[in-house]
Amino acid sequence: MDEAQSTATNRSVAFFERQFRQQIGERDFKLNPFDLDVLPHLTGRVLDFGCGLGNLAIAAAQGGCSVLALDASPAAIEHLRQRAADTDLPIEAIEADLRDYRIDGDFDCVVSIGLLMFFDCATTLRTVSMLQERVRPGGIAVINTLIEGTTYFDIFQPGSYCLLARDELRQRFSGWEILHLDYRDFEAPGQTIKSFITLIARKPGLK
Repeated sequence: MDEAQSTATNRSVAFFERQFRQQIGERDFKLNPFDLDVLPHLTGRVLDFGCGLGNLAIAAAQGGCSVLALDASPAAIEHLRQRAADTDLPIEAIEADLRDYRIDGDFDCVVSIGLLMFFDCATTLRTVSMLQERVRPGGIAVINTLIEGTTYFDIFQPGSYCLLARDELRQRFSGWEILHLDYRDFEAPGQTIKSFITLIARKPGLK
């Protein structure tokens, strides 16, 4: 990773580290709307790639899944490990820089919510391909990220983010069964917009 990428990583991790610590202090662990869209599709062995505080990982494990949860935030991973231990849930939580993390093994469901926009576009597209590879035949991939149309940039390091074209993800999942494709805009500070895509797709083949 070059110096510019490292700086961008540190800035985005620091931003979420503050947010996660505030949520922990306020005990704000509710699922967000994207988690609620995804949860009914999760079965078997789940990879939560960019798990944040692990609210979705906890809910999936409570529903009978085993979960590998990855995030770059030390506060989030420490918190998730403690919650999993306290409730004896099958969750392995690992702190990692996900820009160059290599995943071992295959999964019934692979989930990445609200992460990939913080990578440069080459890294984002490489990561999407890696996540697709790690889904077992007949398994599920879930990608949620900001896309073109977003005008809120305060959370980004200039030049070190990626807003995919509106149809980019759908095209990259050509041949997969699209189970859910949703575009959703949210108002943001300064009369700006956060424009999200959520894609849920089934990989060809049988489990």
